[in-house]
Amino acid sequence: SILLGLQAQAQISPCDSISYTTTSTINYPLIVSGSISGLSNVADTVVWSWSVCNSTMCYSGSGANDSFGQVSLTDTLKVCYDVYIDIGGITYVCTKCDTLVYDPNSYQWIPKLTSIPIGKMYIRNKRLCIRK
Repeated sequence: SILLGLQAQAQISPCDSISYTTTSTINYPLIVSGSISGLSNVADTVVWSWSVCNSTMCYSGSGANDSFGQVSLTDTLKVCYDVYIDIGGITYVCTKCDTLVYDPNSYQWIPKLTSIPIGKMYIRNKRLCIRK
């Protein structure tokens, strides 16, 4: 008799390991810092490319860490990255975009909420509401 076995493995993309953080200083309202946690010991090369847009202009940058002095803390920003990761001769391209606004209370750039999830509380015109 012949025993045939199949083994299924979850496909994990290197893109799942990519993230970034933001900070700001007086001279640079937006500083981006990319991370490839868990991939740094297996990736042969990693190339970061950034695009940061406000309502009137887009600015580009490169490298895991870059700064953008052209934007303002009052801007709504579209922050995008393209990361090219080469692992053993295979190139993975990872792309992501976020819309960020600056929160002066926490001194941080935060994702802009584009829609209100059902059952979540939010503030509108200084009133606490919940979407049903």
